[in-house]
Amino acid sequence: MGVIDYIMSLGASVMMPIIFFVFGMLIGMGPSKSLKSGLSVGVGFVGLNVITQLLADNLGPAVNSMVKIYGLHLHTLDIGWPAASAVAFGTQVGAIIIPLGLGINVLMLLTKTTETLNIDLWNYWHFAFIGSIVSIATKSFFWGLFAASITIIVTLVGADRSQKKVESFYGDDMKGISIPQAFCVTFIPFAIAINWVIDKIPGLNKVDFDAKKLEKKFGLFGDPILLGVIIGILLGLLARYPIAKTLQLGIILSAVMVLIPKITGMFIEGLNPISLRSQELISKRFKGRKFNIGMTPALVIGHPTTLVCSLLLVPTILFLSVVVPGNEFLPLASLSGLIYLFPLVLPYTNGNVLRSFIVGLVSLIAGVLSATALATIFTSAVKMVQANLIPAGTSSVASVDFAASPLAWIVYTFTTNFAAIGSSILVIATLALMIYNRSKITGESLAAKKNVAAPIVHHNK
Repeated sequence: MGVIDYIMSLGASVMMPIIFFVFGMLIGMGPSKSLKSGLSVGVGFVGLNVITQLLADNLGPAVNSMVKIYGLHLHTLDIGWPAASAVAFGTQVGAIIIPLGLGINVLMLLTKTTETLNIDLWNYWHFAFIGSIVSIATKSFFWGLFAASITIIVTLVGADRSQKKVESFYGDDMKGISIPQAFCVTFIPFAIAINWVIDKIPGLNKVDFDAKKLEKKFGLFGDPILLGVIIGILLGLLARYPIAKTLQLGIILSAVMVLIPKITGMFIEGLNPISLRSQELISKRFKGRKFNIGMTPALVIGHPTTLVCSLLLVPTILFLSVVVPGNEFLPLASLSGLIYLFPLVLPYTNGNVLRSFIVGLVSLIAGVLSATALATIFTSAVKMVQANLIPAGTSSVASVDFAASPLAWIVYTFTTNFAAIGSSILVIATLALMIYNRSKITGESLAAKKNVAAPIVHHNK
């Protein structure tokens, strides 16, 4: 545990460059290119942390002001994802989650039940989180490993099945890259289902505005730089800020809208050489097989639709949380991280602002109910692992990421509440997903071979 704790304490901005450097050396990129790729990713993480902290520092007070003004008080306090990750890696399950995750990943690659090599080790904390709370609830290390393993497998399958859409929507920069982050994968079914429903609703199915079309139709008013100002002023007015402070919030949110896409370019710059080199090696040594590099969703969170929808969701979910029946969780500390809800939603909504917003809204309503359901075990886990994370006078805590993930709730509930029956259902469902994924992988591989082998027929006029 000491070794794992030390590695994770380095943070993503140090840990991921080391991983990229080692990985680059292993695939023969050489020390200089490997070091540059790793450092580019590290700089990207630092820049992203600076901007998201800027967002949190300015969004947080506005949110707190709205909570006080409109009486938006609920029983369970949001203490953010850092607390969740601390719980995740602070248990016996968390201590071995990296070797466990890599072992399952390699086994699935060998059995052709995945084609994603997940090197996004920082986000393994999602797997550790569900494993940790299950192990604490059941007082069983085995059940914790079981829950974590189920989540790892489901996430890899989700990453595989969404990869082509990710590549198609985000462009060549994401060629051969998938996003095996459990929180993001959770919302793929929401995107598919809500998209299907909207397609059946006359009028609504004709609304087609992505970020580019907004800018084209509304000119400057559709430009992200002005949208950030507008949303910031809206939030400032809702928080009853004075005019000067309202305008300042508008400019800061405008800066966030502009700077996040530029910073995510650093991730792409660092990742592209490794991705290209990996594809070269794979094509030479594993003819007929395709592998994707599993990477952080930070690569694509700079999309304008993601930023617009995330900021619009802040006041919306604050007010809806109070009226949703059965909800006791008010998202506060996690609101600056709503951008991570959308990376695997946009490829299914094709970046449509209205559809993406509706998917985000429905997902968050389900999310606050999930966080409410997991609040008791979340609070118990925090008390066991790091009690000082719970503010004085608070009796119940949770966070959006990863407690507001319906996937986390499903795995936890089926493992702890239904014992043998629930775990059997999870095993059957997970095996079915693996078999389905293998059939898709082998089918796509055969189709690719046929296309390569097909003779070129010349027709004489």
